[in-house]
Amino acid sequence: MSRFFRQAGDSDSDTEESDEELLTSGDEDAAAPKAAAKPAMSRFLRTAGSDSSSSDSESSDEDESEMSDEEPTQKKKSRFMRGDSDEDSEDEDVKRVVKSTKDKRLEEIEATGKVMDNGLKINDWVAISNEFDKLLRLVQRQSNAAEPVPPFFVKTLLSLENSLNAALTKEKEAKKKMNATNARALNSMKQKVRKTAKEFEKEVQQYQNDPEAFEREFAAHAQPVDIVPKPKKQKKGADSESDGEPVLDDRFTTVGKGGKAMSFSADNIFKTLKLVHEARGKKNTDRGEQIRILEKLLEVAVTSYQRIRILLALVSSRFDYNSSITSYMPTDLWLSAQHEVDQLISIVVADSSYSVQEDTEDYDELVERHPASESDGVVRIRGSIISFVDRLDDEFTKSLQNIDPHGTEYIDRLKDEKVLYRTISRSQAFYEQTNQPEPLARVIMRRLEHIYSKPDAVVSALESSLASSEITPSVTLASSATTSSLIHSLCVHLYKADNSLLRTRAMLSHIYHHALHNDFYTARDMLLMSHLQESIHSADVATQILYNRTVVQLGLCAFRCGLIKEAQATLQDIFTTQRVKELLAQGVHQQRFQQQLTPEQEKAERSRQLPFHMHINTELLEAAFLVSSMLVEVPLLASIESEEQKRKAISKPFRRLLDFADRQVFTGPPESTRDHIMQASKALQDGEWEKCRDLIQSIKIWSLMPEVVSVKEMLAKRIQEQGLRTYLFTYAPYYSTLSLSLLSRTFSLPLRSVTSMISKMIWNEELSASLDQSTGVVVFHRIEHSRPQQLAQVIADKVSALLEQNEKVLDIKLGGSGGWGDRSGDKSEKRGEQTQERRGRGDRTRGSLRGGPRGRGSRFAQGLGNQMTRVR
Repeated sequence: MSRFFRQAGDSDSDTEESDEELLTSGDEDAAAPKAAAKPAMSRFLRTAGSDSSSSDSESSDEDESEMSDEEPTQKKKSRFMRGDSDEDSEDEDVKRVVKSTKDKRLEEIEATGKVMDNGLKINDWVAISNEFDKLLRLVQRQSNAAEPVPPFFVKTLLSLENSLNAALTKEKEAKKKMNATNARALNSMKQKVRKTAKEFEKEVQQYQNDPEAFEREFAAHAQPVDIVPKPKKQKKGADSESDGEPVLDDRFTTVGKGGKAMSFSADNIFKTLKLVHEARGKKNTDRGEQIRILEKLLEVAVTSYQRIRILLALVSSRFDYNSSITSYMPTDLWLSAQHEVDQLISIVVADSSYSVQEDTEDYDELVERHPASESDGVVRIRGSIISFVDRLDDEFTKSLQNIDPHGTEYIDRLKDEKVLYRTISRSQAFYEQTNQPEPLARVIMRRLEHIYSKPDAVVSALESSLASSEITPSVTLASSATTSSLIHSLCVHLYKADNSLLRTRAMLSHIYHHALHNDFYTARDMLLMSHLQESIHSADVATQILYNRTVVQLGLCAFRCGLIKEAQATLQDIFTTQRVKELLAQGVHQQRFQQQLTPEQEKAERSRQLPFHMHINTELLEAAFLVSSMLVEVPLLASIESEEQKRKAISKPFRRLLDFADRQVFTGPPESTRDHIMQASKALQDGEWEKCRDLIQSIKIWSLMPEVVSVKEMLAKRIQEQGLRTYLFTYAPYYSTLSLSLLSRTFSLPLRSVTSMISKMIWNEELSASLDQSTGVVVFHRIEHSRPQQLAQVIADKVSALLEQNEKVLDIKLGGSGGWGDRSGDKSEKRGEQTQERRGRGDRTRGSLRGGPRGRGSRFAQGLGNQMTRVR
């Protein structure tokens, strides 16, 4: 048994047997060294406490002494086996010199300077450039440790500048030029030395004025500090207890990271600010510690200039605390930053002699500045309040994107919008006072984005927060009386801005607000006159999302106003894509058969999503679109005779759902919104308008629409009218005359409305009939087309389709190369007038009410540009 595994309870007999076994094995194995034949038990593994262990230790010591005598060469003793005499003798042989980090750094600087001198002798500018970079890094470490610049560095910099000038002069006069690599290094050194000399201009000036005084100042600073001996610990006893409280040593100073002394007073505020700025963005910087330092500096700040400088740095540090793009800023940090931005605005508004601007002249950041020392009496400080407001707004939106919208935390977070809106309005008032047009337009756009899509009650609640502010903008709800006037005033200011992006977003927000308040014709005219549908394809993604939301809101506005054809034409383009949620930024589209999104693309897509409270209900949107398509498509299906024309649909999504419903063998009671609309469509085709009305009005999603009672009444009236049209188209071939009073009773419509609708159908050549006013009947005329006439009609339809396709190609060829915001000239206007003229002639033929061109620039050509003019 090895001695390393022996325990305290082993007996002496076991020890003797194990020794004999080890000696026997040692005789048999001649190749093994004698020192390994009987390994001694390590002192660190021995177990004390018994007689056997002590006897083992004595025997092992004797064995070790015998083995050491037998060895031919004496090995050096282990460090743990040495005595005091050995250590003393070794210390006498080798003398160790302990150097501080400061001395090592200075020696390294001098060694680097010597290497540069050697490079100058052989004209090796590549080596000089590398060593100069190393020298700058060493000096930077010196300044980070709050130590002065060494005189050797200043002397090296001056000599290097003289050598550089001499080398450049020699190179110009030399016939044989140096190689390209050395020449590039020489030019690079010229830029580096010039930049470094400008950076250390103050030290260079001091050295040139009095080199000896400069060196004495450095030597005085570099004197070693006397080390205070560490006080011995007093043993706990009666003496220490009688002394009472322990005496605190006041020779210690609070230091920050890197051993720099941190003292917070009004005198060294700017030096501490410079240290914080230099450490910002570095790898191992403690951002929380930086925030705490700036908060302490803010407490000791005295002047307005100091407070402004500290607040600018403090707000930036709070935004830097969360560097991740995906996660949002913590709420407490956000509230602190918002409060500090408010405090900053209050300071610059209360004292007009201080101004925060993005573009200012260079100034010394380590010197206090006063209005009296400035030429115009205004101290301009470099900073950007609008960037802070933008970041606050973006972080607020990002937090709403990441919080569960169905929990109470989302509601609590949404309450912070009131204080954010107050900060935005205060910053607008500040930029109005200081007359800064560019940031003023940006902050007005931020304010507009918070109120353009909200109801009047919510806008009033947000505007009420301005009552407690000591500064208010020129345009408020109190001065405008209505929210529409407020939105109009803000948008008119942005229309005058130089930024085309802000003008476009202001126009879309204005149109959205008009559509939200059921002012359809104003919103439609503004959208058509802006020509945004021709250039929106080249705008940024956020503006395209706003455009899609505006178009959808315009379609819902037309639906609420009872303009069914206009609502169907407006909503059709977005529903044809089958990506409604993605186009409205309310969800990420699932790629089934296309290429999958990369993680970066998916992350960017999710960052563009709108907060939940800004979503437009897609189920309500689908219900409005399908009901509008039903009221347009069902009478058209009844009016078309040939099967070829029936395959040409206005609304392909609706026709696809209707064909699927017709193929169902068994139809149960309706459950979803689509089931209600499909069964209502079948009832309308059969002439059962009452059943259709009941099915449509029983859809529960209508309760989310404002003025739900008037919307249901409008739908009932439209179903009656389209039921009459469907009945006349379906049964006209089977009647010679039909009583107007019977139609009035059947569809519960006034006789005057029935007469008006039939007259309009006859005028539009949709119905081959005439009215007999004396007898009160409608007389139908049978017109049977011959075979050549039918073929001519087919050829005319195909030529019309070819013409539309050519116009689409022409639009793409002429307008595809234009940039965003470009406007086509008189040619495009003339071409649009000719297109409308041709469409106007084609609308008089039966069955020609199918969709117009689907090319770019014709989004509203069918519904809004042509048919709505006649409706109005």
